[in-house]
Amino acid sequence: MDRIAVISDIHGNLPALQAVLEDINARHVAMVYCLGDLIGKGPSSDLVVDLVQRTCDKVIKGNWDDFVSKPSEFEAVHWHQAKLGPERLTFLSQLPFGIEWYMSGRLIRLFHASPRSEYERIQPWDPEERRMSLFESSEHYEQQAPADVAGYGDVHNAYVQNFAGRTLFNAGSVGNPLEIPQASYAILEGRLNSKELAAFSIQLVRVHYDIELAIKQAVDEGMPDLEAYVQELRTAQYRGKKG
Repeated sequence: MDRIAVISDIHGNLPALQAVLEDINARHVAMVYCLGDLIGKGPSSDLVVDLVQRTCDKVIKGNWDDFVSKPSEFEAVHWHQAKLGPERLTFLSQLPFGIEWYMSGRLIRLFHASPRSEYERIQPWDPEERRMSLFESSEHYEQQAPADVAGYGDVHNAYVQNFAGRTLFNAGSVGNPLEIPQASYAILEGRLNSKELAAFSIQLVRVHYDIELAIKQAVDEGMPDLEAYVQELRTAQYRGKKG
């Protein structure tokens, strides 16, 4: 059986990424796919991009990778752009949209937020019709059939749901989880590139990492939006949440 680790939403959090990669290596998982948002909100986007380039077999574009690699009027974006430098920004701007392949007879399709856009946010509690739309294809993919397994990041909430024989999963967030303050990723196991039905599984993994070290790095760098970032890392509560 083949195994693929699926990571997403690192957001410049180097200690979290290092802890997840150590866990992946300890489990002897040979392939790593990254579903985007390598950069911001944390202080180490430059080092994260470099490490992802060295360790991930496939990387796709997230919404942060997209808008930070473009001109902006926001000072916080300028800060992250300066940290990244032109070569990394070019790398981010040229990332592909998605990944698809067959595994144990199932068409697997991965994307950052939806099969249509890096910016279309769909939560695990949204109406079933919206979640079912994540199995659809788009002009970004070669296969136009609905996916048997669809996986994404973006919402920083790890979960697995089943709908009439199709499976939807979210890998959660490595560097900015918003339900449990531990790094999250997924492992897919099955027969890689096989259209013949065989055993298949999805495992969601939680990894402890040094949150206070991640915060210290942000403080030392004089990172913008520091208070909101610290709140999210320590409490796993979204900065925009009301009440």
